[in-house]
Amino acid sequence: MELSSEGQYFLESEKIEAVMRMARPNVTVIGVGGAGSNIVSWIKQRGISGGKLIAANTDAAHLSITKADRRILMGEKLMHGQGAGGYPERGALAARDSIAEFVKETQNSNIVFICAGLGGGTGTGSAGVLARELRRPGRLVIGVVTLPFSVERYRYESAKNGLKGLRTDCDTVVAIDNTKLSKVAGDLPLQQALGVANELVGQFVKGITETITTASLINIDYADLRAITERKGLAAIGVGEAKGTDRVETAVRTAIEGQLLDIRDITKSQGVLVHVTGGQDITLEEVTKAGELVTKSLPSKVRIVWGARVDPSLEGHARVMVVLTGVESTFLSQQEYRFSLGALKVGPKN
Repeated sequence: MELSSEGQYFLESEKIEAVMRMARPNVTVIGVGGAGSNIVSWIKQRGISGGKLIAANTDAAHLSITKADRRILMGEKLMHGQGAGGYPERGALAARDSIAEFVKETQNSNIVFICAGLGGGTGTGSAGVLARELRRPGRLVIGVVTLPFSVERYRYESAKNGLKGLRTDCDTVVAIDNTKLSKVAGDLPLQQALGVANELVGQFVKGITETITTASLINIDYADLRAITERKGLAAIGVGEAKGTDRVETAVRTAIEGQLLDIRDITKSQGVLVHVTGGQDITLEEVTKAGELVTKSLPSKVRIVWGARVDPSLEGHARVMVVLTGVESTFLSQQEYRFSLGALKVGPKN
């Protein structure tokens, strides 16, 4: 019995939907430590499509107020829920003690984001352990971390050591330096300024996850994301938002010029991700222009991937996020400094 054209169309649609469901990447977002858990809470409160949110901490009190799909108290028998006390080695021990839970929660994941604030104990110590243990053939592990202010000398050096290890353990690590961020949000009270970092990380993770896993204005293909992030080391991010007739040009310029990590040479980037978000009034022409403007700023050999989503809350605005992968940062090569308050002398450590 031959099917009618309507019946054939219905069967074809079902088949395409089934294949699409199987091809859709499975994304898990893990926030470790206080800062990482705050980022997960930010994303959870705003909602995310296509991703599972996990918060993990050694501090039971902080974890109890964290919003997530799943919460993991790491190293319960070792730390007794009292935190890592600022010691990364204790954070690492806690992660190893609880690794079976993370393996179970991510067993079907194609992409794992690991979010943390570096410089303390739990996030700095556990992020690298999780990245190393959760890497699998065919899976992307992307770190998204914040770095402490340069005046926090002990935390600064601890973060530097943590970032060096994480750069090796992850495919790509997107780093946001709070010292550079303070230039963007310097007029805000401290608590609000720190909240800007959480928001930037949250926007990045939420935007990329939804643009990959759900229908968007322009989707980012998983294979393309893999091409610009797999084994690429360090990445820098910049975000720009503007309104008006030249909103896209202004947003792109702000994003490129306001990278939140000191990098040696933007033109030596190995890959670039451009993500555009706008209200219902955003046009395909504007989205295309954003990609073209970024392309003009970089050598022709650099691979560029771009995607776009509509967010009704951004009516009249355009937000452009630019991520440069495979970059070299001065953060990792800066000398440790010694301070002499009595003589007010500052100089490199001998």
